[in-house]
Amino acid sequence: MAKQQRSEMGNRRSEKRNDLEPREELDERVVNISRVAKVIKGGRRFAFRVVVVVGDNRGNVGVGIGKSRGVPEAIRKATERARRAMHPVTLLGTTIPHEITVKFGGARILLKPASPGTGVIAGGGVRAVLEAAGVRDILTKSLGSSNQLNMIRATLLGLETMKNPETLAKIRGKSVEEVLPVWRRQRGQQQA
Repeated sequence: MAKQQRSEMGNRRSEKRNDLEPREELDERVVNISRVAKVIKGGRRFAFRVVVVVGDNRGNVGVGIGKSRGVPEAIRKATERARRAMHPVTLLGTTIPHEITVKFGGARILLKPASPGTGVIAGGGVRAVLEAAGVRDILTKSLGSSNQLNMIRATLLGLETMKNPETLAKIRGKSVEEVLPVWRRQRGQQQA
């Protein structure tokens, strides 16, 4: 009887692992853990706020914030919210299609496409968002506030507002080749 119960428990565990397998391919990064206080009648009540970035490295990324009295619970909440908030972003190979400056709150972020082999030139939360989205070559610069949460949200907003080269060319009234980054144009001319 005991062996049968153990084997049933083993089957349940393997079923749970099978449910978790699709989650394994997502890139989860805890970007910030900060202690926050709520002032109540008896004094202060401390909790933790966690910011998590989740992406699939193929053009989908999301950010989530979780608060709880304990860090593990806050991380779990933030991860769930980030998974639900995942959005597709427009990429051009390993970089972004065009340059953009984005403002969120006091933070201003400049995102600039870079040639292959440059890497991710960014710091902190901006780097986490870009790498989780699948960007491998980019130049960034923080032009405003250094508040990490606002910088993350500005980066996410910038990635979501990116337009593909065809749409951008139509808006500007130019050909697609004129809108592409310089190194893409040169490569196209060499192949021709």
